[in-house]
Amino acid sequence: MSSQSTLTRADLAETLNRQIGLSRSESAQMVESILNHISSALAEGENVKISGFGTFVLRDKSQRIGRNPKTGIEVPIEPRRVLTFRASQSMRDRIADAG
Repeated sequence: MSSQSTLTRADLAETLNRQIGLSRSESAQMVESILNHISSALAEGENVKISGFGTFVLRDKSQRIGRNPKTGIEVPIEPRRVLTFRASQSMRDRIADAG
């Protein structure tokens, strides 16, 4: 896989089809089900930890003052919830070894 390629839902479904033998339709449904489950948990405010892969963490950021870099005018940045991903140590090691 080159540095310019992107892994897609279809790629994940194709892998399930080849490695497990699920039909293409079942494979696509399985990928969608997993992604929907993760998305629903995050939408409900839960963090998602996938052992050996990483953790999706929700953080609430409070309001702060930002500055428009073009004009220098201060503007308030509204409070918001952000999603971050922290790769597991084994994933970081795997990526470092691949480079």
